Amino acid sequence: MDDVSGINKKKLQDWFWAYFMILPTVAGTLIFSIWPLIQSFYLSFTEWGAFGSYDWGGTVNFERMLGDSVLWQALRNTIVFTVGSVPFGIALSIIVAVLLNTKIRGMSTYRTLYFLPVVTMPVAVAMVWRWLYNADFGLLNHILSTVGIAGPRWLTDPNYAMISLIIVSIWSSIGYNMVIFLSGLQGISKQYYEAAEIDGANSFVQFFRITLPMLSPTIFFVTVTSLISSFQVFELIFTMIGINSPVIRHTQSVVFYFYRQAFVNMDKGYAAAISLVLFVIILGVTIVQFRLQKRWVHYE
Repeated sequence: MDDVSGINKKKLQDWFWAYFMILPTVAGTLIFSIWPLIQSFYLSFTEWGAFGSYDWGGTVNFERMLGDSVLWQALRNTIVFTVGSVPFGIALSIIVAVLLNTKIRGMSTYRTLYFLPVVTMPVAVAMVWRWLYNADFGLLNHILSTVGIAGPRWLTDPNYAMISLIIVSIWSSIGYNMVIFLSGLQGISKQYYEAAEIDGANSFVQFFRITLPMLSPTIFFVTVTSLISSFQVFELIFTMIGINSPVIRHTQSVVFYFYRQAFVNMDKGYAAAISLVLFVIILGVTIVQFRLQKRWVHYE
């Protein structure tokens, strides 16, 4: 009996310390994730008036969204930004990771240079690129002028503003994705490549027949996280374009439009409804990706 009671005390102690250790994480999730989600759900059914007063409005905010052309434009902008940045960003990250996975001089230096944007504050990155894109004294237009080309107004021309944001997004994401792809590449057994070389397969064939299929779980992970991140783009638009820019209608994302409604127009009920719809969209896209992964993701 003493042995049994001793074992039970040991289990109780283990359970106590296990729950004690995860308590901060659970508390943080409840306070900063679950509770705000519940609040947003409730506020999405309210109408806000002056001085922070609000009343229950039912589905009026969601009905309003159906006829809000600015919101639909913001959704289209978000989709364009996602389609333009995620596939190209992932492709370039894979290429860089494959190149840096080989034995070349200065490997650590190259990896550090590519990873620097990741450890730099997004606002700082946006400010630097805003200076580079400046139409009057920016570095890009200065370089173009040296070869007789008149550079465009990158951030104030509707034809170039979204492209400019996509370029910065791709540049910023390469370092983070590269590190993840490097870890995936280093997990591929060298035996596959040795066997392929014996069969006469060149580097091109090895990349498409070995590297990509074996790297597909990592590609799937990066694709999911990149899509979620791109649907929530805000800092680049806020810092590089600005709320009063003439091209804001052509570049603002759904999250930026949510910010305008919540903190500029002080219409928190409508903003909560927008955030809830965006959550549903992201959730739906993620579920579709998990359903489709069975067709192209290969696990060892």
